[in-house]
Amino acid sequence: MEKDGIKIVMTRTDEGGLYQQSSKNKKVEDMRKRCEIITEAKPVFTVSIHQNSYPEESVKGAQVFYYGQSAEGKKLAEVLQKILVEQLDPQNHRQAKANESYFLLKKTPSPTVIVECGFLSNSGEAALLTTEEYQKKVANAVRDGILEYLGRSAAGTTEKQEGNKPKASGQQEGNKSEASGQQGN
Repeated sequence: MEKDGIKIVMTRTDEGGLYQQSSKNKKVEDMRKRCEIITEAKPVFTVSIHQNSYPEESVKGAQVFYYGQSAEGKKLAEVLQKILVEQLDPQNHRQAKANESYFLLKKTPSPTVIVECGFLSNSGEAALLTTEEYQKKVANAVRDGILEYLGRSAAGTTEKQEGNKPKASGQQEGNKSEASGQQGN
């Protein structure tokens, strides 16, 4: 993304959580710290990357979630969903989906989306997700979706926002990462 003129601010770069080992509720502390980092970065948007799971192994396919009260979050989610389907699995009929309960979607000031890249509970998709080649395909699809949302092509030319350089922030958590985008001059 940085070679496309987008600054990335990661909320995490490894599997370590953003909490004290002595914390009574590590998950809540971790989520709050992520939100603090995102709020301080003042991004135009945030992209949180995850791997999904479901009790039925047959369930598969990338899907993007957004906060239902966010028109820009919905727009970003729909663009990302479209590109993920086009580049990863044209047979995937999942749509971008509103969610009113995910903490990160509700508690960040910028439009935020959660990209579920696939299902670890589906053996075929889980096998794909562990390969470097497929991980690069997923990363490229997310990048292309972000660039399309910003009105830019993958080659770095600006279509809608001439002269502006986007800024993004993000997080890496093992199989999860978040990136927030911020428009700069």
